[in-house]
Order: sequence, then C-alpha cells, then structure tokens
Amino acid sequence: MIEPDVKPPHILCVNPWIHDFAAYDFWAKPLGLLGLAAILRDHGMTVSFLDCLDRFHPRAESPVKVLKDGRGPFRKKEIPLPAGVEEIGQRFSRYGIEPEWFRRDLKKSPPPDIIFVTSMMTYWAPGVRETISVIKEIFPRVPVILGGVYASLCTGHARQFSLADQVITGNAEEQLPGIILDHTGYSFTPKYDFNDLNALPRPALDLVSKMAYAPILTSRGCPFSCSYCASSFLEKRLRHRSPETVFQEIQHWHNIHGVNNFAFYDDALLIHPENHIIPLLEKIIHSGMPLSFHTPNAMHIRQISQKIADMMFQAGFKTIRMGLETADFSPSRPGDHKVTGNEFSLAVDRLKQAGFASEQIGAYLLCALPGQHPDDVARSITAVKEKGIQPVLAYYTPIPHTPMWQTACGNSRFDLEKDPVFTNNALLPCMEKDNAFKTIAQLKALTRK
Repeated sequence: MIEPDVKPPHILCVNPWIHDFAAYDFWAKPLGLLGLAAILRDHGMTVSFLDCLDRFHPRAESPVKVLKDGRGPFRKKEIPLPAGVEEIGQRFSRYGIEPEWFRRDLKKSPPPDIIFVTSMMTYWAPGVRETISVIKEIFPRVPVILGGVYASLCTGHARQFSLADQVITGNAEEQLPGIILDHTGYSFTPKYDFNDLNALPRPALDLVSKMAYAPILTSRGCPFSCSYCASSFLEKRLRHRSPETVFQEIQHWHNIHGVNNFAFYDDALLIHPENHIIPLLEKIIHSGMPLSFHTPNAMHIRQISQKIADMMFQAGFKTIRMGLETADFSPSRPGDHKVTGNEFSLAVDRLKQAGFASEQIGAYLLCALPGQHPDDVARSITAVKEKGIQPVLAYYTPIPHTPMWQTACGNSRFDLEKDPVFTNNALLPCMEKDNAFKTIAQLKALTRK
C-alpha cells in the first residue's frame, strides 16, 4: 500500500555519449526523452537534464562553433576501437563532453530518485554503457531506466550489456506511472490520454543549455514499410498532431526562446497534406515569423505538389531532403517502389520553380545495401546531378526487425546478431571487405564532381 504522503520524486534524465567513427550535430536532440521530462514535470515531479552531447556546456571552449542553421561539431576524444572492427583502420571517438565534466555535473545534481537514459542508433550501444557506468559510480543505488531506439530494437543486448536496471521498449508514456510507482513509491494519475498527441505537453527543450535550434515532430509513424527501415516496427500506425498545436509550439519556441531554426523529425511530413502540412504552412506564412525549416529525415517525393513547394518556400524552408533511394525506376529493380522517374523530375522542377536554389535540394541515395552493385549507385548519382541538385549518399545500416535484416545478416562479413556495433554503417557491413572503402570513396568523389 502506498503511503499518501510520499513526496513527488526527483527525476534525472540523461542523454548519453556517442561512440563512433564520426558524428556531427545535424539538428540532433533527444526529443523522446525531453517529451517524457515534460510529462513528469507536468505531474508535479522535479526533473533535471544532463546532456553528454552538450555542445554548449559551461566548461566548453568559447566561442562554440555554430553554423547559421544551428548545426555544429560535437567535442570528441579518441578512444580504443571496439573489438572486432579493427579492420576499418580509422579513428574511433567518444563524442560529447569530457567524462570528468559529467561526473562533476552528476555530483552537483540533487540526488535523484530515478534516472532515465535514452538511446538512439543501435551501434551507439557502447556509449550508452559508458554513460550508465559513470552514473553508477556516482549514484550506485539509484535505479537507471533505459529506453529509446536501441533499447527497443536490441532489447536482449541492452538488458545484458547496458548496465541499466530496467530496459523498456516502445513508447514510454503509458509506462511512466508504473515505472515511477515501482521504483519510488509515488503514485500519480495521468492528466491526459497519452495516445492523444495533441494533449501531450511540449517537449522540455527549455532544459537544454542553449537552443540553437528546435526539433519539431508533427506526427508519429509512417504509412510505408520500407525493407530497410524500422519505423513501422517502432510505431505501429501513423498519428498526426493538429496543425494548430504544432504551430503553437513553433510560435512558443520562437517568441519565448528566440529560436529561428526548426528541424522536422517526421517520417511522413507530407502525408495527408490537405489536413496536415498545408494548414500548418498557412499559419506559419500568415504569422510572418522569420523562421528557417529543415527536413533531415527526408520527405516523400510523390507528395511534393507545386502548391506545397510554393508554400514551403514562403514559410522559410531552407534544407530540402527527399527520400529517393535510387534513380533506377525500372519495374524490375529490387527494393521499394515509392516514386517514379517522372514524379522525381516533377518534384525537382516544382521546388526550383518555387524559388529553391540547387544547393538547398538534396536527394538521399541508399548505398552499400546487400548485393548492391556500385555501378547502380554511380548511375543514380549521375541522374540526380543531371537534375541539378545534390546527391546525398545514405549508407545502409542493418536494423533488427526490418524485412531486410535477415538478408543483411546473410550478406555481412560480421556477426550482426552478436553485437549491434557491427551494424555501424561506417563499417559498410554488407559490402565485401576488398575494395569496399575505396569504392565508397570513389562514389563520394562522384557526388562532388
């Protein structure tokens, strides 16, 4: 039985380090974790946030490099390569703040009652483990709860490897009351339906040290089930927030916190446009706010009408990324068929007619897929360049629970099921070792010619 006088607990939320061959802040914020922080705070709990990737940490060198769009490099320090990947012959680093800074921040924090740690890329698991190991040094008796993408896709590995006391999968909102009750004895009744995206509070972005940009999520899920993507596993259905709710969030971060750069995190930003993106763009344009928008997750090409292209330009979109995957539009080509050659050509023409410059428009091309021939990628690069826009190589990462996972496992020179570190796209895990890195270097050079 829960005592009625149990005080609201103090919750510490932590964004872990990245261990990788390369990492950069391409509008990367732990939006899910900050969403949970907002819910907990909304229910009377004290919430703190420590970011191991904080580019603007008080102990960082000044001035910190910040591009006009808010992006910038993470601090990094070379560390030993994980076992089994020595063949790549490149430097491996911890990206983020110094470990001693993190220890000092933990010691300065009021003792938490429970600690939430998030996780992103599956192959960043070593950074998660190091983060939790340092937390355990300072707060050995405080329960650590791990969630996020790695926790959901590699649950068994996370439970065995991460050092977390509990690993949770999927969306954590509905699990919060039980987690808090089990670990702190504090009981709370949710104020709103966690399935109603419009009812949820704005993510607690105000907890970050400096808001150089703000991520925006207008929907969850994706109507497509691409063979290489885990979106449909992580989110079973497509759900939208109302355009008014999204607009109010953008307006809040701009008016109250001075944010001008916004990055859409949606997997399906342009789906159902008449009820979703068009009303939102109308509100943004009508407001006259001087904003810049970026689409790092790629937009579906088929939905780029002239009306939408014109409105995106008027609203202040600056970085356009389209999910092309390949410029092989033949009916016999392998993989997913979400766009035709004519649709791609029309979308580019519409964006240019709206006023976008060539350097603002990029098309993602999948590279290093199982069984993929480099010549196919080269032809796609050439086709994209002929349209006068930038080809952007997206190196394939094998992801558990995707239709392509077993094919990847059968085509990889690594034991992908043994350790997610082997799925790192920098390793080109599904290409033959001989000449793999030379081939990729040649393809990269082709994008720049």
